Amino acid sequence: MAYKKILLVDDDEDDQEIFLSAVNEVSENAECLPLSDATEALAKLSAKEIEPDVIFLDLNMPVMNGQQFLVEIKKREELKKIPVIIFSTSSHLATIQLMKDLGAADFITKPDKYDELVKILSSRIL
Repeated sequence: MAYKKILLVDDDEDDQEIFLSAVNEVSENAECLPLSDATEALAKLSAKEIEPDVIFLDLNMPVMNGQQFLVEIKKREELKKIPVIIFSTSSHLATIQLMKDLGAADFITKPDKYDELVKILSSRIL
């Protein structure tokens, strides 16, 4: 599936830059909006200020973590159909299963190498 409007919710600015660069390398047509704060992202989504085709979500964030965000978005009728792909450093099977049980469309463990990220994005989502 080719996503054109991507929301990245990740508090790590370096990870944001790497992700944006990889998206730009994979697709000339995709737009990616990075937000560092899950609470802000939820507010913008609820107000329809942003209407992404997909959300990439980090788990470990301050204030509202990724799991809390996922639970909140899946409770809301107007937002629950947006696919949420967990994009985290975690690779624990129990965490992956829990996120899928909570409604995540997919779980991608952040790769160590940029080329691996490009490959993942190009083959699975963009």
